[in-house]
Amino acid sequence: MTEPAADSPTHPVTPAAKRPRERTWKHLSPLLHLLILTQLAFNIGFYAVLPFLAEHLGTAIGMAGWLVGFVLGLRTFSQQGLFVIGGWLVDRYGVRPVVLLGCALRIAGFAWLGYAQAPWAVICSVLLIGFAAALFSPAVESEVARQAVVWEENGHGPRTRVLALFSAAGQAGAFVGPLLGGLLLAMDFRTACLAGAGVFVLVLAGHAWLMPQHIPGRERVLDPGGVRGLLRNRAFLALCCAYGSYLLAYNQLYLALPDEVERATGSQTALSWLFALSSLLVVCAQLPVTRWSGDRLDLRRSMTGGLLLVAAGFAVVAAARPAGWTGLAGLLPAAGYVVLLTVGQMLLVPAARAWVPELAEGGRIGLYTGALSSISGLIVLVGSSATGFLLDLGVPPAVPWLVLAAVPALAVTLLPRPTRVRSREQAA
Repeated sequence: MTEPAADSPTHPVTPAAKRPRERTWKHLSPLLHLLILTQLAFNIGFYAVLPFLAEHLGTAIGMAGWLVGFVLGLRTFSQQGLFVIGGWLVDRYGVRPVVLLGCALRIAGFAWLGYAQAPWAVICSVLLIGFAAALFSPAVESEVARQAVVWEENGHGPRTRVLALFSAAGQAGAFVGPLLGGLLLAMDFRTACLAGAGVFVLVLAGHAWLMPQHIPGRERVLDPGGVRGLLRNRAFLALCCAYGSYLLAYNQLYLALPDEVERATGSQTALSWLFALSSLLVVCAQLPVTRWSGDRLDLRRSMTGGLLLVAAGFAVVAAARPAGWTGLAGLLPAAGYVVLLTVGQMLLVPAARAWVPELAEGGRIGLYTGALSSISGLIVLVGSSATGFLLDLGVPPAVPWLVLAAVPALAVTLLPRPTRVRSREQAA
């Protein structure tokens, strides 16, 4: 895309355009500051507890392996599967009450989990923890997306910069949370749970004090007919399918990647280092990548580039598998997959979230934000089952990775045409 001359009468230069490298953070509204810091705190509190849940259930409580897996699956379902309900509640009742209720339920869930010993108590507490996220996450994510549009329309630059900052904050929390949880586990799991609850007490207090009762420009949607319109919105459903293909690829960090790491090294010790590599890449590079893509690419091209990079990550492993490398050399294709997946994620996740307000009908940003997660989560559920079957099928070792490479590559063809082409010039 050719950039117009600086004195073009159709693209007047704004202060943000003159200073493209100014820091995004200092131009954000107080509400966006609150919401982005909220995402950081959410993930610190969450990841201080949940990565250690499976071991606690299996060793301290003595649950069977199948029951541990069932509990973890219930947590995912109660969160991702119910996002659409949380989004609907946000549109109907507003951001503040839904966030406050979600935080209160998360506090209760973590406290209950810390003391739960019987399987029924563990299951109920985990369901409560998941449902809490299904409330506050669509509320925060949809309002960040809406505020990012306002930020863009005020001439500060592409909305993806705000959403990239939001993603980076969440990833920083996902990196810090397990470190905090590991320190607290030196005492016991209950201490980690109570510390996680304490983080959400602070978030609840902060929102009760700082979140406005009514956010300017956000109107409550009382018409109950939004779901029918959503199911008829082909462009949005296509976006969900494309985004779901990315989430399926990301889920291979927990399914196909451990299998590859164990094949190469004989253990899964190196897995934590690859996870740390992914988190640090997002924390350090998300904003520069989004600034670069926002200045040059519209939303569709950002998602296209991201999906193709994800596909390339799988293709790297597929190409290396016939050689049968082991040891450090055997880890290089896996590391290449992690890097390409993460860079692809940095391109496509802010773009997908930025696209939702364009496609949401009748001001139902909450409903559509929740539906993006719920529909994509269903795709991951089906796709992960198929991937597990493929990995166990005994086919040539490169085949599962080639199939996984084809999924995001084909998803590019599903991307809808953007209703508005967003670029630096138009944002100015």
